[in-house]
Amino acid sequence: MANTPQAKKRIRRNERRAEINGNRLSRIRTFVKKVESALAGGDKAEAADALKAAQPELARGVARGVLHKNTAARKLSRLTKRVSAL
Repeated sequence: MANTPQAKKRIRRNERRAEINGNRLSRIRTFVKKVESALAGGDKAEAADALKAAQPELARGVARGVLHKNTAARKLSRLTKRVSAL
């Protein structure tokens, strides 16, 4: 258990950040799922629009430290490849 005031503050801060980061990650996953559902439906225009909306969300996740840069790049690359293949 934390004994110092700084350690107690860290615990409070970490709990708040974990909730915020969890929400950010959930939001990113939602945008990616929209692209994947459009791909499953076979609608290229809808998939392209969803991809255009997902791209800044992935970039924002990288900027906020929720996702690693290469992870976001890999996800975006794979989605783009699937959309263009439609």
